[in-house]
Amino acid sequence: MAEDELANLPAEVRRERMTSYIEASGFTRVLELATEFGVSEVTVRSDLGALARAGLLKRVHGGAVPGRMRREPTLEEASTSAASEKDRIARHAARLVESGQSVAIDVGSTTTAVARALLDRSDLEDVTVITNALNIALLLEPATPRFTIVVTGGTLRPRQHSLVDPFGVDLLNQLSPDVAFVGCNGVDLERGVTNVNLPEAAIKRTILRRTERPVIVADSSKLGQVHLGTVCSLESIDTLITGQRPDDGFVADVETAGVTLVVAEA
Repeated sequence: MAEDELANLPAEVRRERMTSYIEASGFTRVLELATEFGVSEVTVRSDLGALARAGLLKRVHGGAVPGRMRREPTLEEASTSAASEKDRIARHAARLVESGQSVAIDVGSTTTAVARALLDRSDLEDVTVITNALNIALLLEPATPRFTIVVTGGTLRPRQHSLVDPFGVDLLNQLSPDVAFVGCNGVDLERGVTNVNLPEAAIKRTILRRTERPVIVADSSKLGQVHLGTVCSLESIDTLITGQRPDDGFVADVETAGVTLVVAEA
């Protein structure tokens, strides 16, 4: 990519690529990053500070080194964690969909489980599914023509088989799905919904903003967690579906925010 194109990358994409660059290079100096990405050293230091706070790298004198404190798991790795809980969440989520509706589904292991649960609903007809996850599009392909599958386009992130910016939000900004199922890495009472990956956080924000009914699907390990990328406030969502009942204080605060809490217990 040309230097001027690198300099014009959205901050989320630049930071994602900066993290990958540092992981590949080891210790990397601020000046080297400024040259590589065509931005000022001030911008690099700001990026490194944000990435260090998220645990994605470690700041050292003169630059940064890779950090493993909060490494983003691959989709395949995440799918093995809390699998039964995610399946319960998915079945509850799938019940919210009716024939004739449009549904947005973003990337992730829990949202993939939602897609499988929708595939199992043989009663559904004339459903349009919009997704930025290539694995979900392929998973739902057997449901055609009952389902119409719309893939958003964008730039591929192999780690999650997802499509993000550049060009990740262009189609989403033209659509208004009836309901959206969005996953995340954290749901906190003060910080709201957050995600470890910045480009995907940006896509999630757009999906939630464009839908009539924003639904967050998050297993219980995500509750109380905070990560780098802000997705939305609690007040911005309609429903939170999780797999185990949180403590009474969390429940009370979620309900005060106007969110319908659904606990998909066995």
